[in-house]
Amino acid sequence: MLKTDHLNVEMFEKFAPRPGERALVPELTPKAQVALMCRMLFAEGWDDHIAGHITVRQPDGTILTNPWELAWDEVTASDIVTLDEQGNILDSHWNTTPAIGLHLQLHEARSDINVVIHNHPKWSGIWANLQETPPIYDQAGAYCGAELPIYNEYLGTFENQATSLTAVEALGDAKWALLAHHGALVVGRDLRQAHLRAATLEWRCRRAYEVRLAGGAEPLADEVIQQVSLPDPNGFPFLWEAMARRELRRDPSVLS
Repeated sequence: MLKTDHLNVEMFEKFAPRPGERALVPELTPKAQVALMCRMLFAEGWDDHIAGHITVRQPDGTILTNPWELAWDEVTASDIVTLDEQGNILDSHWNTTPAIGLHLQLHEARSDINVVIHNHPKWSGIWANLQETPPIYDQAGAYCGAELPIYNEYLGTFENQATSLTAVEALGDAKWALLAHHGALVVGRDLRQAHLRAATLEWRCRRAYEVRLAGGAEPLADEVIQQVSLPDPNGFPFLWEAMARRELRRDPSVLS
């Protein structure tokens, strides 16, 4: 991924005109990018043991995903599995979760999204269990806007295709959702946008819970949230790369 990929180039050139001293990340294969995404989101709190899956649609229509057997903080590039559009494994001895159908249905229904993320994070999981939408109290919680639907019909786990299809239909054209008594779902057009949404959701939920425990406060006004949420459609420069470098410093073997 180049530092300008999936960014509003006009805005990027206006606010970051200097080229920088060096490449922000080494050249990364698509599978390395997905493995790094798993590590990066694990660090953001998307870390329910071996639960959760990320799918990334490629230009040729194939889909990359993490294997069922491995936790997100141990996945490497060589572990990433390639699927066809029907979910058949093309190049791996690993397995995929039985709940992969939710992702396949989302990819089929939404041509605007290429990344689907599902897990049971700690802080957004609290609000999913409360079946409440967390207010936004600070800038970092406002990067992706205010609207956050709650899908509150728990019909069981997502290996049932009818159950996952109702979730797809309920999501509509939303960018994310809380799944009552279950977890969180985030979609995006690319890894940069999906990472920002996943990180922002967990930050927003954490801050809202902390503020509630502290006795409450006045949330940000809608007009302020609208002003702050420019990174979601336009991209957040340098953030994906910075978090990728953090994981590369922690464990360079993620690229193996």
